[in-house]
Amino acid sequence: MEDFKFKIAGKNYTTKVVEEEGGSLLVTVNGKTYQVEMPGRTPAPKPVIRPAGGVAAAPVAAPAAAAPASDTTVVAPLPGTITKVVAKAGQKVKKGDVLVVMEAMKMANDIVAEANGTVKAVNVSEGQSVNQGDVLIEFQADAVAAPVAAAPVAAPKAAPAPAAAPAPKAAPAGANAVTAPLPGTITQILVKVGQQVKAGDTVVMMEAMKMENSITAEFDGTVKAILVQQGAQVQSGEALVEMA
Repeated sequence: MEDFKFKIAGKNYTTKVVEEEGGSLLVTVNGKTYQVEMPGRTPAPKPVIRPAGGVAAAPVAAPAAAAPASDTTVVAPLPGTITKVVAKAGQKVKKGDVLVVMEAMKMANDIVAEANGTVKAVNVSEGQSVNQGDVLIEFQADAVAAPVAAAPVAAPKAAPAPAAAPAPKAAPAGANAVTAPLPGTITQILVKVGQQVKAGDTVVMMEAMKMENSITAEFDGTVKAILVQQGAQVQSGEALVEMA
């Protein structure tokens, strides 16, 4: 279980994230719990139990045939409002292409295709409110070649304990700053030092919880300093852009 605390538009949020079997997540925001399905997320494999005094024989997998094209759906990971519909019925898309933009938790989230394929139907429109699990897009994934079975390998050594996460970087005294609402990775910086921005302008794009999030300025001002770089890992509450 991971706990996060952050502030959006002056309001405090407390979030707990618990991973369940099957790859889904339980996300609790200010005491309200949502079950989040993560398309394409594969649960960790169960360990092999070996008998005492011997070594368990590795199972031999039968050759797999090529996987056929399959119908699937793209669902809303959280409750929110559809702000933009990018995909159209019959459109060919690639993995990572944006299908729908949804506002949730004061952030714009890009809902993307998890595989190459064709859009069969679009079930939402701009301005529509959706609940967690609502089907946004009906999608047919392209057929993919079957993976080649790998030879059994010895069990990996236990990974060393992860180092403690660094403390969030604070903005200089007296400065206003745009901060990270959740832990994530900076994917794009959209402003420069000296640039004039208005409240609501996107200053940074950040990937968190498998979604692209637009981090926006909460007030008009001038960019004094950019405190992160593209590709940087940031913590909840960490200052990203210093404003004046």
